[in-house]
Amino acid sequence: MTVNFQYVNTHVSDTLSAFTTEKLEKLANKFEFLISAQVYIKHDDNDHKAGKICNIELSLPGPRIYATSNEATYEMAVNETINDLTRQLKKRKEVFKTY
Repeated sequence: MTVNFQYVNTHVSDTLSAFTTEKLEKLANKFEFLISAQVYIKHDDNDHKAGKICNIELSLPGPRIYATSNEATYEMAVNETINDLTRQLKKRKEVFKTY
């Protein structure tokens, strides 16, 4: 699975990229039909309590899956977004099962 990163209003972080890639690779091992992921890491100056935004869009057969979260740290935002994507992928996997 290919993973593309885009950082908006924040500095590029290799450790955050590695952390996110590791989480996405675990998803790819669990759900073999994933093709690619587009990750957007954003910083919102107006939101003082949270403001760390992670958007992930997964490409797979059928419609794309998209999730976003706004948390206090980037790691928490990535974890929450991955949890949302996992829930959506479980639902999608049920559609792919043959009876």
